[in-house]
Amino acid sequence: MDHLPVFLDVSDRTCLVIGGGEVAARKVSLLLKCGARVQVVAPELCDSLQRLARDGGIAHLPRGFRDGDLDDAHLVIAATDDAAVNRRVSELAGARRIPVNVVDQPALCSFIVPSIIDRSPVVAAVSTGGASPVLARLIRSRLETLIPAAYGRLAELASRFRERVKQRFASPAERRRFWEQVLEGGVAERVFSGHMEEAEAAMEQALASESPERRMGEVYLVGGGPGDPDLISFRALRLMQQADVVVHDRLVAEPILEMTRRDAERIYVGKERDHHAMRQEEINQLLVKLAKEGKRVVRLKGGDPFIFGRGGEEIDTLSAEGIPFQVVPAVTAASGCAAYAGIPLTHRDYAQSVTFVTGHLKDGTMNLNWNQLAQPNQTVVFYMGLLGLPVICEQLIAHGVPADMPVALVQQGTTEHQKVFTGTLENIQAIVERERPKPPTLIIVGRVVELQEKLSWYRAPEKPAHGATSGADA
Repeated sequence: MDHLPVFLDVSDRTCLVIGGGEVAARKVSLLLKCGARVQVVAPELCDSLQRLARDGGIAHLPRGFRDGDLDDAHLVIAATDDAAVNRRVSELAGARRIPVNVVDQPALCSFIVPSIIDRSPVVAAVSTGGASPVLARLIRSRLETLIPAAYGRLAELASRFRERVKQRFASPAERRRFWEQVLEGGVAERVFSGHMEEAEAAMEQALASESPERRMGEVYLVGGGPGDPDLISFRALRLMQQADVVVHDRLVAEPILEMTRRDAERIYVGKERDHHAMRQEEINQLLVKLAKEGKRVVRLKGGDPFIFGRGGEEIDTLSAEGIPFQVVPAVTAASGCAAYAGIPLTHRDYAQSVTFVTGHLKDGTMNLNWNQLAQPNQTVVFYMGLLGLPVICEQLIAHGVPADMPVALVQQGTTEHQKVFTGTLENIQAIVERERPKPPTLIIVGRVVELQEKLSWYRAPEKPAHGATSGADA
């Protein structure tokens, strides 16, 4: 390790910045966030520093650097284009044992400004010792995805309870176990979802519990999106990787399921036509049972939980049973599949509205508002409508939609198995009989489908030649 990682307290201390350009401005901004009194020495200032000087945010000496400028400085940053000035600042600061940083010149620095993940009071820093600042920023970006913005609020909550926890648990090992449980469990999740009052109540309950080992159960309704793992949210990924149990549907893509914790219990509750692994009422009660056992449960659904996902029914039951829960929305199938197929759901010249409907047949019929769905200048997206496609085409035409209205079928959209079939209300059924698309297939009806060939951008990865194996299969 070439540098000792430290965090300096510069609050209400004079910090000197030499230079008035944009690079200097970034350093000034960082110092001001830490509460420093910043003095800038530069003949001229960039626009942002001019505004700060005008508003009294910084003190400005409108001239070149002088040796005496270091007299009151607790920390110095040199950010000029003059190599001689930068070296002089470094030498003088070193002689006075004042921490000094010369931007982009590690050899002249006594400290390095790292890439920072700010979740105050939680702060993480990443440095390559000046070897590659760009790499440090890339690593910081990766870490940003793993550290929720609410970690600062979680730290503040922990700080308020710290003394009480010390009094409650005499043993350091017990205190450690307690903090690990609350900071990785229901208390943390309540903070992350913005329920601070519930988080405090959960902390009080945890402290009062006879058994410090007891964990609080919670259910997370997580949308897995239409199939491409890159489309799931940061929060979804975090919850998936900390859940004890994963209750998942048939439409959840396998690569997304593989992103859950390896040792988590998986329970399949998928539904297929004429075959349900578990009825919806049973799923609702299963979630309640698992949560009451103190488990963290991810209810993983394809698409978005609140768009034809019956998520509302599940959280209604959870709410009635007093089970804590949160909902993580996702890219719904209509949005994801249309985007990957090159079909804008709305377009100024083609469609000013979009409607999502379920095309699921019940007793051979669909109880839909066909007059509304037949209105011009709109896009209609049918979920689960492949089996009922003949009824859809027949009813739309019967209610005034032109027989040549474009239709697109998107099979397994956003995945490597995506296929797009286009036609019209009049001939799309013949295309289905010829091509035999398989569920899940989304149906898009509207003039926007005319843009598909022109705007199509996604190309599914080519499959290995016959007899070859991919890296994952080898």
